[in-house]
Amino acid sequence: MDDGLADLLHRVVMLMGEAARRRADDPDGLTYSQIRLLGTLEEIEPTTQHRLAQALSISDPAVSRALRPLEADGLVQITVDPEHARRRLVRLTEPGRKAFHAAGKPLYDEFREGLIAAGFPYERYLEDTLRLAEILASD
Repeated sequence: MDDGLADLLHRVVMLMGEAARRRADDPDGLTYSQIRLLGTLEEIEPTTQHRLAQALSISDPAVSRALRPLEADGLVQITVDPEHARRRLVRLTEPGRKAFHAAGKPLYDEFREGLIAAGFPYERYLEDTLRLAEILASD
């Protein structure tokens, strides 16, 4: 992807995120960032915290900070990977799945459908991002 297209895509994603944030942020509900995290987690769970960070294009420490309140509220479960003691596995809990479907999924689906309708190759992007995350995790 050339730099101009990458910059344009980044700007579009930032604008979409800001629009979603304005619509989703609710003092008593999930924030846009939490909706995005739970939606991504639902698509790739169970997963490692590192792979989740890669899928969200944020740092591992940022994911760790974002997961803390979700875990405290019982929306996600974080466990030590039995195959690798330094790796943490993340899963949605049933309350987390319900919260996402009630509050976040309609918004998440609306934006996803809007991107697809605009010609953005969403499914391909998700597949490629996950494939890249797997390659990076294996190094």
